Amino acid sequence: MKFISYEVKSGSENMQIDLDLLNFAIKSKSQEPIFRLYGWSPACISLGRNQKDDFVNFEFLKSNNIDVVRRLTGGRALLHDDEITYSFICPVNYLENGESVVQSYKEISQLLIDKFQKLGIDLTFGSQKPVHTKFDYCMLISTGADLCYNGKKLIGSAQFRKDGYILQHGSILYDYDRELLEKIFGEKIDTNSIVSIKEINPNITKEDIITLLQ
Repeated sequence: MKFISYEVKSGSENMQIDLDLLNFAIKSKSQEPIFRLYGWSPACISLGRNQKDDFVNFEFLKSNNIDVVRRLTGGRALLHDDEITYSFICPVNYLENGESVVQSYKEISQLLIDKFQKLGIDLTFGSQKPVHTKFDYCMLISTGADLCYNGKKLIGSAQFRKDGYILQHGSILYDYDRELLEKIFGEKIDTNSIVSIKEINPNITKEDIITLLQ
């Protein structure tokens, strides 16, 4: 597996790098998976591939130095701030069940499950029930693509597929500002639905997570 070391970039730069890596893998017909870690500066809202942006208060985001980008992957909006983001790229046939979206999520996410166990954090997959909700904030919705700690969502993931290759990326919540999230998304943030690394174990630093995953 090719590891790309953690780096902090703007939202548009991060999305472009993921796209460039995916296109490189396709063009070169690479059979070696790529795993990348990154952060965001300034903080950034990413919208799902087909998500409407009518809920976004662009004036508020601009006044608070928060960018907006659109992801390749689907799903709903995320605030990328105090978190670690990963992306994983591989050919569909690299995975045992790569043709199955659900099973491919499980195979790729097993890498994260195994790593976090080393920190004493046992993760499980979220619910696979159909989602029908008004929430625009992705972390309030738990699906079979997500990883949870004690039933609370810690890592939200999404996929994009192109020419026989998979790009899966996800947000690992290190900490969050509840008040800011509620102002951005205009909805109550139920802390019974989400959890951060800092809440699980305040002694685990962001650097610990980065070192663990690289």
